Amino acid sequence: MTSHLLFPGTFDPPTLGHVDLVRRALGLFDRITVAIAEHPTKDALFTSAERAELFRASLAGLEGANVVTLEGLVVEGCARLECDAILRGVRSGSEFDYEARMAITNRRLTPGYETVLLVTSPDLQHITATLVRQIARMGGDVSSLVPAPVLEGLSKRFRR
Repeated sequence: MTSHLLFPGTFDPPTLGHVDLVRRALGLFDRITVAIAEHPTKDALFTSAERAELFRASLAGLEGANVVTLEGLVVEGCARLECDAILRGVRSGSEFDYEARMAITNRRLTPGYETVLLVTSPDLQHITATLVRQIARMGGDVSSLVPAPVLEGLSKRFRR
């Protein structure tokens, strides 16, 4: 039996932390589908199609990883894509509390789907997509925070 994880998020933009979680999870599971989602309360820097392309380019050559865009509830996407579980990254205790509540809610919405929480690598715990967007908008160097394709995308977006 193969195992297939769904890794949902807005990923605006994808960071080195996101890529690290995919790589590490592929050591535990056969396949991972990164699901680029829209968030109704967030004003995105990149469109979902642009974010999907940036993530695909960042995962180039990584066997077992796929990137799609996702509309609707995560658990519905999990069922549509025939995933076995949901992957979420955790950087801190407050994130754990939030993710634990989401996992319980998702399990109640669609019994049978578990959530796998992976703790972020210590050297990447400080990275957030929000921080990357803020630094990039102000002309700062984000090269140590994002994969090369994302750095190129940010440079084009902000014409640097």
